[in-house]
Amino acid sequence: MRKFLIILLFLFCTVTSVSAATIPDNVTNYIKNSFPKAEIRFDGLITINDTLYLPLYPAKSINVQKFEIKKTIPEGKTLKDLPDILVFNNDFVLLKIIETVDGKKKVLFQKEPFIEVKTGLLPQDLLVPKGLIIPDNIKSIIGGLKIATEQDKDLKIKSDFSDEKPITTEVKSDIATTVPQLKNKLFYITTYKSKNIHVIPSNKTNPSYALSVDSIPLDIKIYKGFLLVTAVDINAVNIISLADEAVIKCIELPEQPEQILVDNINRKAYISAPEASSIYVLDLITMQLKQKIQVNGWCDKLYLTPDGTKLIYVDRKTNDVWSVELNNDYTIKEVGTFPNISSIAYSENKIYLSSRTKNRLAIVDYATMSLIREFEVSPKPVDMLVYYGNLFILSAETSIVQVLNTQTDKLTNTIKLNTNGFATKITRIDGTNLAVITGAVAGKYSVINLAKKQVIKTLPINIPITKIAITEQVRKINK
Repeated sequence: MRKFLIILLFLFCTVTSVSAATIPDNVTNYIKNSFPKAEIRFDGLITINDTLYLPLYPAKSINVQKFEIKKTIPEGKTLKDLPDILVFNNDFVLLKIIETVDGKKKVLFQKEPFIEVKTGLLPQDLLVPKGLIIPDNIKSIIGGLKIATEQDKDLKIKSDFSDEKPITTEVKSDIATTVPQLKNKLFYITTYKSKNIHVIPSNKTNPSYALSVDSIPLDIKIYKGFLLVTAVDINAVNIISLADEAVIKCIELPEQPEQILVDNINRKAYISAPEASSIYVLDLITMQLKQKIQVNGWCDKLYLTPDGTKLIYVDRKTNDVWSVELNNDYTIKEVGTFPNISSIAYSENKIYLSSRTKNRLAIVDYATMSLIREFEVSPKPVDMLVYYGNLFILSAETSIVQVLNTQTDKLTNTIKLNTNGFATKITRIDGTNLAVITGAVAGKYSVINLAKKQVIKTLPINIPITKIAITEQVRKINK
């Protein structure tokens, strides 16, 4: 059965003010040519190595035939010298954020400011360092931009689990070296016992701190230096800058969003709103909503195929499974009806559906939507992960992982976990051949080598885990 989805494009107002402006291409290209690894955040903040620059938009943009630097402080410098002030010949300005000896952040004071600085304006949705000092003689560049003070409420708070007594043995100091891929990693964790998001360095058992959230998180996902969060009774997606540890943007929706899927290849996020039978598409470059895809039923257990071409989900109300073909005019296809789906996976042009209550795995041929095979697996299959032609099936009841070859659809390996808990989630560590297996009972988590199909480490952690997002440590702007 084929049905074409109605794609409702958001008709955002075309905002010509600097609040929604993007840095001009000639400026971006100049920065990238000098520093290919420079980061230009969607709100305009520029990071070059460990140096921060604020973009200052001219009152009136000037078209120039040859784009170049007009002046700098100190004089005669290029961007590679990281000057305190840099003015291009189209009057676009970069202001360096200077850190004082006492840790405060400011921009350079000029007794006689450049006219391009005095008449410029900061992006009005820019998230600047807390307590940033702007000299009085150029305060006009702030406009309506809010600069948080040290007295403003911080997201960063003490975790409920900071003082939790160890349930197992202490983590040894060599953990990061025995599992090199865990070095400098941070775990962002939600738990049924708290509404906050808890932050745990990979070599610790307890959270170092937590990020305060107004309601119980439904889902969290990492994209580069941002944490995307949905929460109960909040019709919005909050985007937290991990560098600032502050909400950088709140994307309001007409209904409750739940699950978040991140497509790193196409730099998009898909956000489900089951009660509205909708999936929202978020552009991760601009952090703006681009589409609302109307689907059939209450979309749940959303799964994005590895090539980013299909979204597969189950209707929470009816157990009907559907596929949305993102590269085929958003065509929707009916897969079939399967009871109590706990997880979905896709490999070799086949859909894999696990049933937690029936303890079974169904395999569906995507081309024909016909059932290839259905068989029993270890009790309580709760999550699945595909890695290079192998499907890892996590069993909650027996704390084992079964490995299925997706070419032959035969079980090839059984990995026993040494956690003795109710394992609920298998999470890939991006860019590695490792995954962590976590559970709803505090105590331990397992690190699996997906290539070797074996547990390489079992580590203690003193917090029950509902959702986990893993990322590299991000340099903090507000220290």
